[in-house]
Amino acid sequence: MIGQLLVATRKGLFQLERGGAGWSIARVSFLGDAVSMVLPDPRDGTLYAGLGLGHFGVKLRRSRDGGARWEDIAAPAYPRQPDGVRDTLPDGREWPWRVEQIWSLEAGKKDGALWCGTIPGGLFRSDDHGDSWSLVQSLWDHPKRKAWFGGGYEFPGIHSICVEDTGALTLGVSCGGVWRSEDDGATWDLRGEGMYAAFMPPERSYDMSIQDPHRIVQCPSNPDMIWVQHHNGVFRSTDRGAHWQDVPAAVPASFGFAVAVHPRDGNTAWLVPAVKDENRTPVDAKVVVSRTRDGGKTWTVLREGLPQEHAYDIVYRHALDVDGTGDVLACGSSTGALWISEDGGDRWQEISAHLPPIYAVRFVKGAGS
Repeated sequence: MIGQLLVATRKGLFQLERGGAGWSIARVSFLGDAVSMVLPDPRDGTLYAGLGLGHFGVKLRRSRDGGARWEDIAAPAYPRQPDGVRDTLPDGREWPWRVEQIWSLEAGKKDGALWCGTIPGGLFRSDDHGDSWSLVQSLWDHPKRKAWFGGGYEFPGIHSICVEDTGALTLGVSCGGVWRSEDDGATWDLRGEGMYAAFMPPERSYDMSIQDPHRIVQCPSNPDMIWVQHHNGVFRSTDRGAHWQDVPAAVPASFGFAVAVHPRDGNTAWLVPAVKDENRTPVDAKVVVSRTRDGGKTWTVLREGLPQEHAYDIVYRHALDVDGTGDVLACGSSTGALWISEDGGDRWQEISAHLPPIYAVRFVKGAGS
């Protein structure tokens, strides 16, 4: 066996394994429940799954035996809102102090540390493997947090958390830009110089606090290299997010949600393009993955094994992943199709066309990968 893949969907968590006959579903957990995010912790192999149970709220589950058994653990929750304190969005609506969705979940660098981003946009931290959580007050109290607003969702949310070996963090907020902490979350700076939002009035298009990065990924072996699939296009940073360069050459479209970066080569990245804005379908109803190997100067459109006729699959921000070798990729769609490539995206194999809508795919990676 050379790989394991976790697939979080609208109706459960699917665990796939690569055996001699190829990829197959080895286990299904939480069948019928929405699994908004999953984390295979590379430090110790523990699995975490964030669930949205509607009337019963947001839950977090943990498995220490590869998914055979799961236990309820504490879910991130806002503290009690102080009496008389009114928290509002820029349009005057109430910002609810309740977690509606676990949108990002990452392992920290310290033993037992976990980070969780939610809708509405809270960043939560655990130092005990998820047994307890606390709101990161330094970000919550930042005055520019009040400028955040919802993009595709009613409320803003934190969907990307990039963790470096030093403990430095880079966050992506829709809509609220790129945030950076050099001191393990104690203080925060708003990044994003060079990003622009064509959907805003000209005088605010370069305002860093209103940018809509759909997904942020950072090259593990070269953390200077960060890629963003933005609502407005594709951007790349070579200085850990301080400055951003537009990547206009992305084809067949620069719009999309997902982006992945090679674990050892920051100039190699993959996108899943789509038609903006309201349409949000593959260009010409053909699912393709675009790959660059030269930092975005040129792109190759990869389509072998992907549906090329009347295909309306959209790949959301967490539904594209690359494994620790940089050769194996997984891609899951809003209509339940799952494809895997084992040659860097040149050829794709359809693993299933009948899964529930896919929210996230994540390869199980070992420590250091």
